[in-house]
Amino acid sequence: MGTSGLFWVMAAYCVGAVPFGLLIARLKGIDIRKEGSGNIGATNVARVIGKGYGALTLLLDFLKGFLPTFLYLVIHGNSGESAMPGLIGLAAVAGHCFSIFLKGRGGKGVATATGVILAISPASFLGALLVFVLGARLSGFVSVGSLLASFSAPIFFHFFGQDPFIEPFFWLITLVIWIQHRSNIKRLLSGNEIKV
Repeated sequence: MGTSGLFWVMAAYCVGAVPFGLLIARLKGIDIRKEGSGNIGATNVARVIGKGYGALTLLLDFLKGFLPTFLYLVIHGNSGESAMPGLIGLAAVAGHCFSIFLKGRGGKGVATATGVILAISPASFLGALLVFVLGARLSGFVSVGSLLASFSAPIFFHFFGQDPFIEPFFWLITLVIWIQHRSNIKRLLSGNEIKV
């Protein structure tokens, strides 16, 4: 990876690291890390402050993943022989989950990862979105929908994607999301998870 590639990866991480949920909540005089589930993501913002603020957080977190990945593809294209779009997407998700502005803490990465997936493979995005909606609605838990959707995205990409160099990064993004959902998984197993 050359200097240009390193720049894209670092820029994607820094963009991903901006904690929009925390900043939006602060405008309302609330430290979102001390309310609800303590997460800075859209779901907790919606529960604590309101659905409108949650939707804004969702959009901004989505764009953190979509814009760096999409811009790279627009400028450099996708030869089918480069892992860079996947690496840039992973960097954005890592920035959101392990933010330099929050001492290595952050959100769960779902919205940011969704932006990455849409930029790289719209077909995989639609498939994962369907899995999310069905999973969340049938189970009653956003976390279940998120976990199932994140696991399904690399599978959809395997069939719909055209770049085998990117697929491993989809799986790495899934791993990060599942790691960030470990508290949700524990609550699901104990029957204490928060309903939608």
